[in-house]
Amino acid sequence: MNSYLKYFSLFLISILLFAACKTKKPVAQSPRPSSPASTFPSKTSETLPSKTLPQPAVALRPLAYRMPDIPREFRGVWIATVANIDWPISSTDPWEKQKREFIALLDYYKSLNFNAVIVQIRTAGDAFYPSNLAPWSKYLTGKQAQAPKTQENPLTWMIKSAHDRGLEFHAWLNPYRATMTLNTEELSPEHDFNTHRNWMLKYGSKWYYDPGLPEVKNHLLAIINEVVTNYDVDAIHFDDYFYPYREPKQEFPDKASYDKYKKPGQSREDWRRQNVNELIFALNQTIKSQKPWVQFGISPFGVWRNQDKDPKGSPTRAGQTNYDDLFADVLLWMKNGWIDYLIPQLYWSMEHRLASHRKLADWWSNNSYNTNVYIGNGPYKIREDSDEAWKNPAELNTQVNYARTLPQIQGNAFFSAKSMYVKNRDIADLLKKEVYDKPTLPPSFEPKSASIIDIPVVFDVKTTTEKTQINLQKPLDPAIRYAMVQGGSDLNTLHEATIHTAWVGGSRVRYLEVPSLNTEYLAIRWIDHYGRIVQTQVFQTPKSTRP
Repeated sequence: MNSYLKYFSLFLISILLFAACKTKKPVAQSPRPSSPASTFPSKTSETLPSKTLPQPAVALRPLAYRMPDIPREFRGVWIATVANIDWPISSTDPWEKQKREFIALLDYYKSLNFNAVIVQIRTAGDAFYPSNLAPWSKYLTGKQAQAPKTQENPLTWMIKSAHDRGLEFHAWLNPYRATMTLNTEELSPEHDFNTHRNWMLKYGSKWYYDPGLPEVKNHLLAIINEVVTNYDVDAIHFDDYFYPYREPKQEFPDKASYDKYKKPGQSREDWRRQNVNELIFALNQTIKSQKPWVQFGISPFGVWRNQDKDPKGSPTRAGQTNYDDLFADVLLWMKNGWIDYLIPQLYWSMEHRLASHRKLADWWSNNSYNTNVYIGNGPYKIREDSDEAWKNPAELNTQVNYARTLPQIQGNAFFSAKSMYVKNRDIADLLKKEVYDKPTLPPSFEPKSASIIDIPVVFDVKTTTEKTQINLQKPLDPAIRYAMVQGGSDLNTLHEATIHTAWVGGSRVRYLEVPSLNTEYLAIRWIDHYGRIVQTQVFQTPKSTRP
């Protein structure tokens, strides 16, 4: 019995001691730094490898600092491929050489603070990309329908090369021109001239698609749809070639289609304008239904109508005009919102007696109908024209500065690339020094319907001697198109630092990479497909993230 009581007493004491330990508060201890050789070896039967647990990521907090706004101005250059005007220099050169030339052209205009290239990808029923609807262009490969000797898609590569430099890529196509000469022996069997001869009309020194045929319109819509669907273009662009410029003593031979498709009592001129209007309207629908952010722009001849034909016209005496000769009613397209921008080709000098650049710039500013209007300038005339004004080195700068005084004009485009690249570099230097001294963003656009965009969260920034990597909390919202990154050691001058563009194009990346920015501060402007700045973030980069 005594032994029983003895054991029972010990049992009670054990329970009380255990309960006392459970009610004690634990004492906080500093974590022991991990060491490869632990002081207390594991008591398991085998030695386990030591493992450092990852620290939870902590997002960088943006500073409450507002960066100055970046000015908006379109600065574009046409890169003409027809007849190898600008690029490639030779159609028979190897693709690698053509690539180097294209990059040199982009780098040059980027150095002049341009922000867009308008690249001709269809010249006359052909293509600078693999297409089910047109043969390869002879201006790219030396022979029509002959593919370039590369595994790369030239258009995909060109677009990426432009985007990597922060340049918008506007895909320029000619809709109605089928050939450049009447010599059709060089055309491939797959060219529309050979597969759809009934679409073709001979006029002057070329063959044209008949704009009056519904099949032609549907074919052109399919061509544009193919480009917009398959490529990350920023815009579809047409120049001034609709119905062809009038030839002396010749009538465009479209009587058969006119007789077949005209409305009762409709004049031939009104029917032609209707054909072009229907194409422009349908193109807008095609583009926006696929990618609503892709712009549709037109660069028409510089005169809509002369005042002697229409009191609403410009005070000019142009030999041919959009409305009366090319059957392009560009004002209607702007009024109806069928196009996003217009670049009238004002290739005359400021005070030209028949078509003054000054008066035409005024006229287009007053007739913009809420459409972005940029002025088309003609540096190809510098020191090459009978007009003495083009011998003045200041003529081009005067025109660009004048455009800036007009409230409805938002920029300029220049024809063509070689005119300030192969020659007249002194004029280009003057343009950069006096007018384009700082980089800008092209104008933005508003989507038809509102959208909510996830603001990116930056988790950390890692910098090596070669690059800076900006890591994000989660994949980017596909509505983000690119980021503009700047690094500096002083907040007050951060906005003046070199801009590095990281183009993502909706690819949902988890990080951005730019050249090494071993700086105290980092600014990121996130820009969506419409060119709008979604947000600007400024960070103080932790010293631990820098080499």
